[in-house]
Amino acid sequence: MKLGRLEKIDLRRQWSKEDTEFTPWLAEDENIELLGDVINMELEVQSQEENVGPFRADILCVDTATSNYVLIENQLERTDHMHLGQLMTYAAGLDAVTIIWIARKFTEEHRAALDWLNNITDEKFNFFGIEIELYKIGYSLAAPKFNLIAKPNDWTKSVRKSASSQNLTETKLLQQEYWQAFKNYMEEKNSRIRIQKPQPQHWMNLAIGKSDYNLNASVSTKDNTISVWLNILGDNAKINFEKLKEIGENKSHQEINEDVRWLRMNDKIQSAVILTVKGNMKNKNEWEIQFEWFKEYLERFDRFFRPLIKSV
Repeated sequence: MKLGRLEKIDLRRQWSKEDTEFTPWLAEDENIELLGDVINMELEVQSQEENVGPFRADILCVDTATSNYVLIENQLERTDHMHLGQLMTYAAGLDAVTIIWIARKFTEEHRAALDWLNNITDEKFNFFGIEIELYKIGYSLAAPKFNLIAKPNDWTKSVRKSASSQNLTETKLLQQEYWQAFKNYMEEKNSRIRIQKPQPQHWMNLAIGKSDYNLNASVSTKDNTISVWLNILGDNAKINFEKLKEIGENKSHQEINEDVRWLRMNDKIQSAVILTVKGNMKNKNEWEIQFEWFKEYLERFDRFFRPLIKSV
């Protein structure tokens, strides 16, 4: 059997300029999605060449699961001290941020610097280093490949936070254990739903492809229930809720579950679509059953609402 041979392409053959060619290419939906796959995050581009203090970030995104900023800095050359300084300036100017540094090649000292930043900062800050390569086979189109060089060590940060926070209650510790077990379950089942770092709280927010919307898995120890939510947030939450309800309410009862509830929540900023069943988080023997239910209905919510919210 004859096979093709991968040929590595010089980045400058594809993009001669970073600001007018590479950055606009990366900001396109399909390419920012490819980058998001590498760091397990759904990104929504907000702007290009965005001011951050005295500097301009190449691309400003939001993490659609948390609405936190994601700043992307591009280099088609080897990493340098100037860009490292800009990354630190960006972090200093924002309360919670993920910073992605993309370059042709990372020097060992710059990779070590990102590891150090991930080590000394708390969980509000995340630094990623990514090398980009281009390949083709024969006369095929060039294909990009993102290689993860540096990333946050979430386990280390979580351990450090737990060690310094002795006031976590027994319930909070159980919640963190529950969501970690759920994350492991979803990854083992190869679910399409991206699960981010578990927290000691009764809910977990999940991306659904657009800012001002998120999926939510929640547990209640008060009434022993578990729920899946679609949260509709932002200044236009009520307007967007009504638009979604008009086109989706009847179909949601057919395609998701007849017990789905559409709640405008007039006394709150947000609105929501919710499905709830009985489930006792404190009973570990029930966890796998609950995780199976969460997986089924988070995936149903995602399949149903993802295309709808993009049309609103």
